[in-house]
Amino acid sequence: MSIYKDCDVRGVYGREITAPECRLIGRALATMAPGKILLGGDLRLSTPELKGALMEGLLESGAELVDLGTIPTPVLYYALKHSDAVAGATVTASHNPPEYNGVKFMISSEPVTRKVMDALHDIVLRGDFAQKQGTLTHWDVTRDYLDSLEERFTAPKPLHILVDAGNGAMSRVAPEAFRRAGYRVTELFCEPDGSFPNRSPNPADYSCLGKTSEAVRACGADLGVAFDGDGDRAVFLDETGAPVQNEKSLVLFIRALLKDHPTPVVYDQKSSSVIREAVLEMGGTPLPEKSGHAFIKKRFLDNGAAIAGEVSGHFFFGELGYDDGLFAALTMAELVARSGQTLSELVSGIVCPPITPDLRIACPYAEQQSWLDRVEELARSLGAEISHLDGVRADFPDGWFLMRKSVTAEQITLRAEARTRERLQELLDQVGSALPEAARDALRL
Repeated sequence: MSIYKDCDVRGVYGREITAPECRLIGRALATMAPGKILLGGDLRLSTPELKGALMEGLLESGAELVDLGTIPTPVLYYALKHSDAVAGATVTASHNPPEYNGVKFMISSEPVTRKVMDALHDIVLRGDFAQKQGTLTHWDVTRDYLDSLEERFTAPKPLHILVDAGNGAMSRVAPEAFRRAGYRVTELFCEPDGSFPNRSPNPADYSCLGKTSEAVRACGADLGVAFDGDGDRAVFLDETGAPVQNEKSLVLFIRALLKDHPTPVVYDQKSSSVIREAVLEMGGTPLPEKSGHAFIKKRFLDNGAAIAGEVSGHFFFGELGYDDGLFAALTMAELVARSGQTLSELVSGIVCPPITPDLRIACPYAEQQSWLDRVEELARSLGAEISHLDGVRADFPDGWFLMRKSVTAEQITLRAEARTRERLQELLDQVGSALPEAARDALRL
């Protein structure tokens, strides 16, 4: 499996992604984007080695390199927006388990496309690198980033915030930002540790938030926020310690940001239908998109959306032009503080129909397309409206399902929603009837 994914470079450290490969990636990036390049890295244990190799490659091919130090990924986006750099990169595997690492990069302000990734990989394979010695300077941009948030956010009232950084890149940054804004802060897992000893770096897996829920209740916080490994995603917990479904958080942002100025809203197509309904209710235009950071961001930028979001906890803000988990958290705290209600009260009226999580079904790569073809044929026979934004989506008057190939494993991924739990199981049974018998156990609620 190639480490050159649709949106970034990523793989298991030492087996799939190595320092020699990162050096070549650095050379290729400096060749593609000659000029000033910003470089950061997260807290993973393998990041210093990989970042050092990437830096070596960038300098060998002439980059005017600016080292940003250890940063959350949104700090790179902030730095790119507030500098004349032609590109930026950070060594991170985002929300993946500790054994993974990778490189996220941008050329100009545009998200990486498959075409750009293929061009980078092609330069690596050909070894056709620029031959020029670069320069190295340093920028403590995190200070500037925090100053900008302090200018933007002031607590309407001093709520009590539980900050769970998951020992990741927001460990030092997020508590300071909330305190500067005037909130009372209790810290949880805010000691930087790239082995992620206390929970998964993916808070969208709500099952890993048990200790976070307990801490919210124990300290009497008004709001909890859990960040992913590199700080570009956020998951919220209400004052009872209950995680708030990311679609419901997005609905709150939609209601606030479209209230006086309706715009399009971009969201991944596997989101609950509650998103589409909220956008229409606020006079906006719903724009479903293929799942994936780069796909969502490009559509978001192209359409001038005030807000965009993914089920995974990425929230993009038109005010910024990119996604930022800490900006999202400060915005959520402001919404709760201004409302005069608790977070649980704010989301109580947002009712998502029964919906499955991502159901992953083992399927060899060679058979994946035939599975999708069989399921599409079945859906057409049942009168569904079919779309192919990513995989096969079948819409019925009372529900839908989406089946798509996994880009990282020999799996098919399925998600479905219906008006009732009984109808949801019926949809899953219908999909199962078109698949091998061994696959059907994964489709039981």
